[in-house]
Amino acid sequence: MLDSLRELWLRGLAFNPAAPSDVLIRLVDRAAGEAGLLMCEGRALPDAVVDAALRHPVSAVRSALARNQYVDPARLAPLATDPSGIVRAHLADGPRSWPRWVRPLPDDTLVTLLTAQDGGEDGRLTADEIIGELESSRQIPLSFRHSLADREHPGLRIGATWDWASLTPAERARLLDDPDPAVREAAQDRSWVLDPERVESRLPSYGPRGKPFVFGTCALSPALVEQCFAEGMVGPLARNRHAPTHAVARLARHPEAGIRALVATRPDLGPDLVAELTKDPDDDVRMCARLHPFSRSWAEYDMLHRIIGHGLDCTCPITESDPQPSPDWFAACAASGEPVLRRVAASWSGLSAELVGALARDEDEEVRIRLACHHPLAPPSLLLDVFVTRPAHRPHLLTLPAFPRTGTSHLINHPDPQARALAASDPALPDPPVEDPDESVRRAAAANPGLTPQVLEALLANPRTAEGAAANPSLPVPRMHALIDRCLNDGPTLSTAAQR
Repeated sequence: MLDSLRELWLRGLAFNPAAPSDVLIRLVDRAAGEAGLLMCEGRALPDAVVDAALRHPVSAVRSALARNQYVDPARLAPLATDPSGIVRAHLADGPRSWPRWVRPLPDDTLVTLLTAQDGGEDGRLTADEIIGELESSRQIPLSFRHSLADREHPGLRIGATWDWASLTPAERARLLDDPDPAVREAAQDRSWVLDPERVESRLPSYGPRGKPFVFGTCALSPALVEQCFAEGMVGPLARNRHAPTHAVARLARHPEAGIRALVATRPDLGPDLVAELTKDPDDDVRMCARLHPFSRSWAEYDMLHRIIGHGLDCTCPITESDPQPSPDWFAACAASGEPVLRRVAASWSGLSAELVGALARDEDEEVRIRLACHHPLAPPSLLLDVFVTRPAHRPHLLTLPAFPRTGTSHLINHPDPQARALAASDPALPDPPVEDPDESVRRAAAANPGLTPQVLEALLANPRTAEGAAANPSLPVPRMHALIDRCLNDGPTLSTAAQR
C-alpha cells in the first residue's frame, strides 16, 4: 500500500498551503522524487525554502525554481549567474505554463543576463541563446527597454538600436554619435528601417517570412508600396504608420472589408475618407469608422486593434502598450456608447473604482469578461461569474488575488467538474464530495479544511483521495513530518535526467 501512496502523499504535501518551511525543505531532498521539483516550480514558497532551492546542488531543482511564477523575481536574481546555462535559460524563458501576465525581472537581473560573457559552465548554451529566450519571455518591462539608450554598458546601448523606430530623434542622434564604435556601427546599421531606399535594397535578404515585418513597420519606397498591392500583402501596409497618403486612400477602398476596417481607425485618415467609410456596406467597417474620433494617435490606434475582433474567449497575453494612451482617454472610452470602446477601457488596469463598478454591470458580456481578467478591482462576484460561464479564462482567473475561495458551494452539483472542484474546496461546504467520479473534484474535496481528523485519516489511506488529503491545510504538522518519514525511508530518488 505504501508504494501506491508515497507519490500521492509527497505531491499533496508539496502543495499544502499550510506546510511550514521545515516540511517543504524536506521535500527538496532528492529522495522525495519529482514532488520537490513540482513544488519549486508550481507554488509560492517561504523565503527559507527559496534559499534552500537556490543553494541546491542538483541543477534541476534550481531550474524548477527559475520557472516559478509565484516567487518574487528579485529572489531569483542569483540564478542569473548560475553555473548552469540551462538554469539561466529557464530563468530567462520564464514560467513554463506561459501565463497571460508575466511579472518582469528586476533591472539588475536583466542587465546580468543581457551582458553575460558566456552561457554557463556546462557549455550547453551560448549567452546569445539565453538572451533569445529572454527577448521572447515578456519579462523585460517597457521601462527597461526605454532606458537602454542611456545605459552605461555599450552592449545595452546596442540593444536599444534594435527598435530604432521607437526611439526619439534625440536618442537616435546620440546613438549615431556614441563614443563606442560598436554602438555607432549598430546604430548606423539599424537606421535603415526609416530610409525607404535602404529598405528596398534590404528586402530580398529578409525572404518571404520577413516581408510582413518590412511592409508593416518600415518606411517604404513607392516601388515597395506597389509590391505590397501586387503581392496581396496589404494587411501589414494597412497598419504601417509610414504608409504614404495615396496608399492609405487605396486601402480605404480595398475590396476586403477587413482591410478597410484597419484603415478606418488610422489617425492619419482624412475626413473625407472617414465619412465615406461610415457609409460602408460592412457593419464592422462602419463601426471602425465611428471609432475614428477615438483614434487621434498611434497609441490609441494600437490599443483599439488589441481589442477589435478578439471575441469572448480571447486569451491573448496581457502586456503593456507602448506608448500608452492617457487616463482621460480610457475614461472617455468607459463612458462611450460603443461596446468596443468600453471593452478597451475594461482592459486597462488603471481605471478608477467608480468606472470599474459601472463596467462590472455593463450589458456587454465582453466588457465584463475583460474587466474580470484585467482589472485588480473587478468584484469577486464578477470573477466567479466569468469562471463559471467562460472556461477559457479559468486558468488566468485562478491566479488573481481577488478570486473568491468561499461562497462557491452553490456550484457543487454543477455539470462541469472544474466548477464542482471549486465548490468542493469551499470551507463552508458541509459535506465535501470525496466520492465524486471526477479526480479533480475528489482531490479538492479531500483538501477541504472543514474535514474532521478522522475523515482525513481515512482519506489519506485511500489512493483515490490521498493526494488531496495530504494537501489539506488542517493536517497537523507532526502528521506531515510522519508522512514524509514513511516516504523517505525507502523512497525513490530523482531520476538521473532530473539530477543533471
